[in-house]
Amino acid sequence: MMGAGVTLMVRARLGLGPWDVLHQGIASRTGMAIGTVGILVGFAVLLLWIPMHERPGVGTVANMLGVGLVIDATMPLLHAPGSLVVRVLFLVVGVSAFAPGVALYVGASLGPGPRDGIMTNLASRGLSIRAARTIVELAALGVGFLLGGTVGVGTVLFAVAIGPSTQWWMHRLPAYAPSPTTTPVF
Repeated sequence: MMGAGVTLMVRARLGLGPWDVLHQGIASRTGMAIGTVGILVGFAVLLLWIPMHERPGVGTVANMLGVGLVIDATMPLLHAPGSLVVRVLFLVVGVSAFAPGVALYVGASLGPGPRDGIMTNLASRGLSIRAARTIVELAALGVGFLLGGTVGVGTVLFAVAIGPSTQWWMHRLPAYAPSPTTTPVF
């Protein structure tokens, strides 16, 4: 879901999610495919886990490889639409597909992806998922913009919507749904 969502956003040409602004900036400087860059950035982000005492799991590796491979596999299959209405539809569907994808694989408790490990670590220290995700996304956006990644209305939509949407989806999964007798963690 996440990889397909990214492909839809790339093809919409209306701006990318913050991490993909970073990936695009690096890809434009190296000539590598955006999904491949995402995989390599994922490995680099894992280094940030060391001082946070996070441990990777099967889900971490599956996220790191799966999302990038899906992006690289689907990019040639989906061409950029010419109609602005269809481009906006691509953007909205792409952003909408991303958050439930995050919630599903994090909810499987097999290890968060590299970027989401930072989010869940910050949440375990008292921040809401919404705030933690927003902080992580905005940091990636800043670096990506400095590297020349494209920022547009889709970037703003993604940055504003991803935290609340991920939190909303996580509350609907049994692993994260608050019980009637406890205070929600997220």
